[in-house]
Amino acid sequence: MAVRACGLIIYRRLQPAPSSKVTDSIEYLLLQTSYGTHHWTPPKGHVDPGEDDLQTAFRETQEEAGLEASQLILVEGYKKELHYPVRGKPKTVVYWLAEMKDCNTEIKLSEEHQAFQWLKLEDACKFAEYEDMQATLKEVHQFLCSRE
Repeated sequence: MAVRACGLIIYRRLQPAPSSKVTDSIEYLLLQTSYGTHHWTPPKGHVDPGEDDLQTAFRETQEEAGLEASQLILVEGYKKELHYPVRGKPKTVVYWLAEMKDCNTEIKLSEEHQAFQWLKLEDACKFAEYEDMQATLKEVHQFLCSRE
């Protein structure tokens, strides 16, 4: 049976410098796991019985980053499914896109993570080692740029 997980790609907009493009002020939240290879990822986790995917994404974000659904704006029109093997079993991860209402909201990590970073696209792609996550971050950025 395939493992299913759901999460949110969270971004914030900083006050752009007058000379910069609006998209230069976007930063993405990545969390560093406190287990395994200490990889960097958006908040995500396994779907609990009786939960729908979006409920899982919000619950995991609250557990892992301390962010309540009320502190986020779910961005309409973006949803991404990634498929990859983990320890020989197929895994599906579904991500939605959410914007922080207040870019200064404090992040409170659970024991599952040891660090977090707000990163511009280029750095976020360096931190996210997996090609499919790098591609997803670039796709999200294009999606946000196309809405400006």
